[in-house]
Amino acid sequence: MVAMPASADDGHDRGRHHHQGYSKVVLGDIQYNSPGRDDFSNRSLNGEWVEVTNTGRRAVNLDGWTLSDLDGNRYRFDDVRLAGRATVRVHTGRGRDTRTDVYQNRRGDYIWSNYCDRATLRDDRGRTVDTESWGRDRDHRNNDRGYRR
Repeated sequence: MVAMPASADDGHDRGRHHHQGYSKVVLGDIQYNSPGRDDFSNRSLNGEWVEVTNTGRRAVNLDGWTLSDLDGNRYRFDDVRLAGRATVRVHTGRGRDTRTDVYQNRRGDYIWSNYCDRATLRDDRGRTVDTESWGRDRDHRNNDRGYRR
């Protein structure tokens, strides 16, 4: 069985109607600043995450898709099939991948800037599917609390 490809989106056509039956994959909630003290523990790293949501009814194969930040840190999805109307949460730290949670397996290094950054989701052909930004000037990063939706 082959999953139907998600529609590419440059982030400017959120109200666009898609053909019935096709799935659209989008970025959902983003916790870009781990709750509590940033102590670089695995628990703290996993408190930082990005949700990827399939808004359609058909499953989408995310194999080869990437999630990246402004600094070029990139996570590549490997063998992840996102069911229709389902969400997977991409955590920064280490853990065991499930249908609802996958892990970048980073050690002691946060990905998302607390002050300003951009999450970019690309399909297996490198086309931008969705982006989500926060803050204004990425050169002035600080430790403000961050949750984006």
